[in-house]
Amino acid sequence: MAVLLAALVAVGVSPVAPAFGSVVIAGTRAVYNARDREVTIKLTNEGTAPALVQSWFDKGDPAAPPATISVPFVLTPPVARIDPGKGQSLRIVYTGEPLPEDRESVFWLNVLEIPPKPNAEQTGPNKLQLAFRSRIKFFYRPEGLKGTPGEAPAKLVWRLARSDGRLLLECHNPTAFHVSVVSVELSSGGKRAVNERGAMVVPGETRRFPLNGDVPSVPGTKVRYHTLNDWGSSNDGEAPLDDAR
Repeated sequence: MAVLLAALVAVGVSPVAPAFGSVVIAGTRAVYNARDREVTIKLTNEGTAPALVQSWFDKGDPAAPPATISVPFVLTPPVARIDPGKGQSLRIVYTGEPLPEDRESVFWLNVLEIPPKPNAEQTGPNKLQLAFRSRIKFFYRPEGLKGTPGEAPAKLVWRLARSDGRLLLECHNPTAFHVSVVSVELSSGGKRAVNERGAMVVPGETRRFPLNGDVPSVPGTKVRYHTLNDWGSSNDGEAPLDDAR
């Protein structure tokens, strides 16, 4: 990963800098089904200059040095030049190393765009070159899992709780699938409390969503949630509070 480390030092940006570069990943998430021999992800350079791109996986820590990360996938090419208006496909193959068979596993695909070295006319005291990094979720999905990803959000169990005087929702995911919650809202007695930061709830996990606002808990109180599906589209749903059942 010498290219990556040298690039980050040269441009003076952190490894978790937000991505606003020219290279675009096709999709906001990817799924590797166990029956697939390989998965390809398309990158496109929508800019006006060539870009050098380096790609790698991490296990959830965006600051982890790539050279220290071991994942059960081979990604090719790890480094590629993409000319303006052109594309490059990343080929990903599962190496067969053991992963849980009763639930999905999640990894993150990183794409670092390194701009070309400026020529003499482009250099100057007020010029700054930046390397841009994109990072998307990459799910490995075993065969034979109970249910479907589309059914998982409706099976989330929601409970009302408080912590340090603040209202929050506890969300338990009893399914084998990761559920990406974009936002959640609780309405009751004409009042409304929301969480718009969202989070991913992994299989078997109970995650807390702090709410802005306060509402009374009465029978029939409903939770409204917004989640993302495999294609990155938003789905809306509604569920009762578990304590109100």
